[in-house]
Amino acid sequence: MSLKDNLVKARSYLVFILSLTVAFSAVAWIEFRSGWAISPAATTLPASPNRAKARPARELTEREQAWARTAWTYFQKNVDASTGLPGSVENYPSATMWDVGSYLLAVISARQLDLIDTAEFDQRIGKALTSLGALPLFDKQLPNKAYNTQTLRMTDYTNKVSDRGVGWSVIDLGRLLVPLNVLVWQYPQHTEAARKVIGRWDTTHLSRDGEMMGARVDKAGKTELVQEGRLGYEQYAAKTFSLMGQDVTASYNYSRQAAYVDVYGVRIAHDRRIPAVFGAQNFVISEPYVLDGLEFGWDSASRELAWRVYSAQQRRHERTGKLTAVTEDHLDQKPYFIYNTVFSDGKTWNAITENGEDASAFRSLSTKAAFGWYALYDTPYTRKLIDGVADLNDPKRGWFAGRYEGSGKPNLSVNCNTNAVILESLAYIRKGSLVRYR
Repeated sequence: MSLKDNLVKARSYLVFILSLTVAFSAVAWIEFRSGWAISPAATTLPASPNRAKARPARELTEREQAWARTAWTYFQKNVDASTGLPGSVENYPSATMWDVGSYLLAVISARQLDLIDTAEFDQRIGKALTSLGALPLFDKQLPNKAYNTQTLRMTDYTNKVSDRGVGWSVIDLGRLLVPLNVLVWQYPQHTEAARKVIGRWDTTHLSRDGEMMGARVDKAGKTELVQEGRLGYEQYAAKTFSLMGQDVTASYNYSRQAAYVDVYGVRIAHDRRIPAVFGAQNFVISEPYVLDGLEFGWDSASRELAWRVYSAQQRRHERTGKLTAVTEDHLDQKPYFIYNTVFSDGKTWNAITENGEDASAFRSLSTKAAFGWYALYDTPYTRKLIDGVADLNDPKRGWFAGRYEGSGKPNLSVNCNTNAVILESLAYIRKGSLVRYR
């Protein structure tokens, strides 16, 4: 076959790669021109003194390798054999697009850690991408908020079948786009399948005036577009949508909605939008900053804001003696999911549900938050954190979500996101961040 014939056959791949290259260049240029890379702290606050440097890459210790094997156990036991999609929690056949993104990142991390060989990696990724490419879409536009992982049918968050679907989460889709970009850039054997997944999406309504938009069904049964995302999560998701050519300049801007509050002498950035007025809660938690560091390597804004969120948690430990690493987490009892926060809804160290209901009885030390900070910073406190959660696992099932602060008992939820973030954290220690677009 001639070179010309080969180029013609490969044109779809070339166009896709070219479009991503242009997107990457555009992100870098806009970041330079618009000040995305300039932290709000750089203009309103001095940079934090004595900020720890990010951990340099190194090989895992035997202890860390054992931790990785335990985390991978979850995915050996909780991925549907026919669809290749993960359960969000142990023995529960439902997943959001956030869960699926976490699973794909867990598979990528497992390969980077040599927990699986190339054949198993390709098999798992290939099957998951095939299912993602076959999902029914909400309003024939975008993936629904949740699916039954055995049947691929759209569901609500209780795994009840919904033929129409219940809407899409733009934050969850942003999470899914992270591994899809990693696959395109680092694993070209999966480029075409990843392209087909995204190629089915109608992205017309994903953003409006630079803000990311989610969708829900209102009481009249009509699709309602709503701004989605608060400081931290909003910018994290916007990074991958920018690579798709979406106008998310408002969502990417850290300073646009930022206000500050003093927490143990640390000025923490939080979203100024008040939950009582705007509906969504303004959680300040570890997760978006940890994921940004593990996956993108931080920009100047997220680096400073992450350090402040981490420092406040360290200072709480110094003041109270309580190991503190807070984020969103599944629970092993009702209400089953809460947000342990540094700050939210006007209160420090608030533990609440997504609807803002008090959940202080379930305030916890989070296993995945402890692993994330341990991977990103090599400090005496992160070593205390990792020692504090090191026993929170069952080698035959995976890692538990955390430890309840009040009782000291383990939070025995074994779930996709906890084990995925642990694998990402350990892969970061060995290889560094997953994606670099600059």
